[in-house]
Amino acid sequence: MDLGAAPGGWLQAAHKLVGRPGYVLGVDKQPIAPLPYENVATIQADITKEGLATEIESKANGLFDVIISDLSPDVSGVWEVDQARQIELARCALRIARSLLMTSGNMLVKVFQGSDLKEFKDEMKASFKILRIVKPQASRPESAELYFLGLDYLGPPPEPSVDTPQQSS
Repeated sequence: MDLGAAPGGWLQAAHKLVGRPGYVLGVDKQPIAPLPYENVATIQADITKEGLATEIESKANGLFDVIISDLSPDVSGVWEVDQARQIELARCALRIARSLLMTSGNMLVKVFQGSDLKEFKDEMKASFKILRIVKPQASRPESAELYFLGLDYLGPPPEPSVDTPQQSS
C-alpha cells in the first residue's frame, strides 16, 4: 500500500516489484490518474479521516506486506507547524499500518526532523523488531526529510485488559 500516492510514481514502482500476482493500493486526498494494471487500485481519501482503515480493508485482498508513506503536509513556511503536521501524518500512517500491515511486514514512512521526531521514533520502535533511519542519496544534504524503515512488524498492540472486580463471599 502506498499512502500519499499521488501522482503515482511509487505505485508504478511497487507494481513492478509485486508483478501480476501481487496487489497494490494507493491512497491520497488528491486524484490519482488510473494506471493500466488490473492489480493496482486507488482510493481518493484524506489519511486523517476516521474509519479510513475500514474503507481500505474493504478494497484490499487482505493485509499488506509493505506500506509506504510518502505523505507530506501542505507546507506553510513555518517550520514548527510544518514539522508537527508532518509527524501527525506519519502517526496516521502508523495507525493504519497497525490495522492493515501483516505481522512481519515492513513500513517506510517519511518524517521531518524536529522536536516531535524522538517521540514518533519511539512509537515506531515499539511496533517493529528493527527500525532504521534512512536519508536517500537523492535528498538534498540540507533537507530535514528522513525516512523511518520499520522491519518485521510485531503485530497490533495488545488490547488493554479490563480488570473486573472480584466479589468476596
